[in-house]
Amino acid sequence: MEKKATFGAGCFWGVEAAFRQIEGVTATEVGYEGGTLENPTYRDVCSHTTGHAEVVEVTYDPDRVSYDELLDAFWAKHNPTHRNRQGWDFGNQYRSVIFFHDEEQRAAAERSKAELEASGRYRRRIATLVEPAQTFYPAEDYHQQYLEKRGRSSCTAALAETV
Repeated sequence: MEKKATFGAGCFWGVEAAFRQIEGVTATEVGYEGGTLENPTYRDVCSHTTGHAEVVEVTYDPDRVSYDELLDAFWAKHNPTHRNRQGWDFGNQYRSVIFFHDEEQRAAAERSKAELEASGRYRRRIATLVEPAQTFYPAEDYHQQYLEKRGRSSCTAALAETV
């Protein structure tokens, strides 16, 4: 039986692209979670008034990929010591957050975060939030598989196209 996992690690384009490459991930969808406005749009979220994070909802087969492996990919994809910022992107929608869907995910996320904190890999404290899953609002169609549709694998390349 497939399960869901939800992660926010900066711009959702690159995060989605990273998770789509993992064997056992059967689907991804980018969207917004953790805010107060129902059915927010990208423009709403970028206004910094809704409280939503850009997230990727990952559907996965736990017989082929473990939640711990997804957590490893999450930590590797971004700098979890930055609060409300990743790379060039600033704002609370870019916060580092794990939205857990059950008690098992909560325990795994908190354990993984504590292990990373204790590892000494980063000089600064881990800023990642671990919160219960809330309502997931899918982003507009043009955001779905954004990089893949453009033959890209990172946001840096996509941003260069738009400048």
